[in-house]
Amino acid sequence: MRVHLVTMPWHPLDLPSLQLGLLHRIVRQARPGDEVTEFHGSLHWAEFLLEHSGGRLRPGDCVAVGSDAIFHGLGDWVFSGALYDDPGWGTARLRGYAADRGVPIGTALEMRPYAAPFVDACATAILAAGPDVVGFTTTFMQNVPSLALARELKRRRPEVVTVFGGSNCDGPMGHALHRNHPFVDHVVRGEAEYAFPALLRHLDAGTDPVDVPGLCWWDGTVSRANTETRRTVAPADIPSPDYDQWQAALDASPVQEYIHPKLVVEGARGCWWGEKHHCTFCGLNGSAMAFRAKPGERLWTEIDRLVRRHRLLDVVTVDNIIDMAYFRDFLPRVVAGGWDLRLHYEVKSNLTPDQLRLLGESGTVHIQPGIESLGSRVLDLMAKGVTGARNVRTLRECENHALTCSWNLLYGFPGERADDYTPVIDQLPALVHLQPPSGAHRIQLERFSPHFTDPELGFGKRRPAAMYQHVYDLPEDELADMVYLFDTEPAGIGGPVEHRLREAVAAWRAGHAHSRLLFEEDGSRLLVHDRRHGRPHATHRFTGWQAAALRRLEDGRTVPALHRLLTADGHTMPVAALETWVDEVFGLGLLFRDGTTFVSLPTWGEPVRLPEGAG
Repeated sequence: MRVHLVTMPWHPLDLPSLQLGLLHRIVRQARPGDEVTEFHGSLHWAEFLLEHSGGRLRPGDCVAVGSDAIFHGLGDWVFSGALYDDPGWGTARLRGYAADRGVPIGTALEMRPYAAPFVDACATAILAAGPDVVGFTTTFMQNVPSLALARELKRRRPEVVTVFGGSNCDGPMGHALHRNHPFVDHVVRGEAEYAFPALLRHLDAGTDPVDVPGLCWWDGTVSRANTETRRTVAPADIPSPDYDQWQAALDASPVQEYIHPKLVVEGARGCWWGEKHHCTFCGLNGSAMAFRAKPGERLWTEIDRLVRRHRLLDVVTVDNIIDMAYFRDFLPRVVAGGWDLRLHYEVKSNLTPDQLRLLGESGTVHIQPGIESLGSRVLDLMAKGVTGARNVRTLRECENHALTCSWNLLYGFPGERADDYTPVIDQLPALVHLQPPSGAHRIQLERFSPHFTDPELGFGKRRPAAMYQHVYDLPEDELADMVYLFDTEPAGIGGPVEHRLREAVAAWRAGHAHSRLLFEEDGSRLLVHDRRHGRPHATHRFTGWQAAALRRLEDGRTVPALHRLLTADGHTMPVAALETWVDEVFGLGLLFRDGTTFVSLPTWGEPVRLPEGAG
């Protein structure tokens, strides 16, 4: 059997498709006689645009439409005209949507005319290989490009079997996608390691796949959806990805000079925190929350093999959360391995300074710690299991260990109040030397999140997000089953407080590149050099118990707890004097206050920064 595996736009251009890499290995291991071919449609799309636009539309434009505009559906809309055989389909609705929200759509409009001829070219290239099965992986805005190509393949060669899978196919989304698109023969819902080879066996035998858990298939004109399984794939059965065909496609591509390619690896699936306390707004793990991780030595072996084979040192891990055992059996192995790696990792925000130090020593340069807020009560509403003080500590320690930290500041949670934000907003100018969020964003309702599954948490009314109106030509009840994002009544803060929050975050982002707040030890003195944007430059000097107190507050303390520690260290001062000093230092913006807890803000060492928008 000839199996053709396809990833369509808008897969990131600088990354191989982990899904194709895994599926390739899955098929080869389960069916060594099959021929497996990959089609990296996102890469070919960037090539197509570059050539046919005369160089006007470049790979960076693909990022702007396919990644930066992910919550506006621009990438899917570009291909909707090709799916519905109507070059103008959805354009008026998109223009109205964009005007209401101030969304720039010029690049997407310029790309739209190229979508249909690109789909034709893809179909020609794929069918030339004579496939028996064409498997599509779809996540976020890959649905419409994939559907457009699947439709064209079936129109030209009806006997070709089309199969969809990926995150967009989880749960009811997969069945809705299947029953609304008859040119999609099968949809694999959930993990593919067991289901995809089982489906291929049925296709070989010509039998109905009634025993493949979660599979959607056509019984005549009726769309059947097999019951999904609760069984998850064991780590031992998750293969190491094969990126050889991606590498060959990249080597032959003119797009290569525009990107900095990275490798993608997978150490774990699921979320160990979500198993205990599912964050109320998060739907990313879908129906597979159970946490599973490869042993650290095996993960290192996979990375070592991929680095040697592809000569790339940037490695992105797709784990939703790091396995805490990796601080014992994986990261030390990376440190000892000798590779000058640049790792990218998603972690929890309550890591200790020693754990963040180990991440830095291992070559980790970028983390996504899920900070989300700096207010403890809002974090409680999220079920994050951390405090605002702890999150500020994490931001400070990222500076200390040269870790780039990506995070969003989220708001709009049912039950939040203005006074949950006002004390934080007032302190944001003091944090300008720490890494700012990408912005302040009102949460959207995500399928699979507790907010979605339990309307009593505050979002009783919901409908498919407005962006889907310019993406799909489907009735709302079908969209309600097929899409991931929903609109609902606004909750939490609004009005002046929301405006202040967004303005304060914008000012943080604007002033960050020029800001420093640095510790320096000068004999018995502790110096703090304040070079923060918006404040007069100053150097503060501390000695004796005051210097000790500022250092003790790096871990975050209440004043009574701080007094006990200083007394145990041999320092003598009245509690009232300590309280007065803490208030004075807080007034200088050298401390962050979260309720009754204070955290020191100065960092150690001169950070290297680029201005906003550089790089």
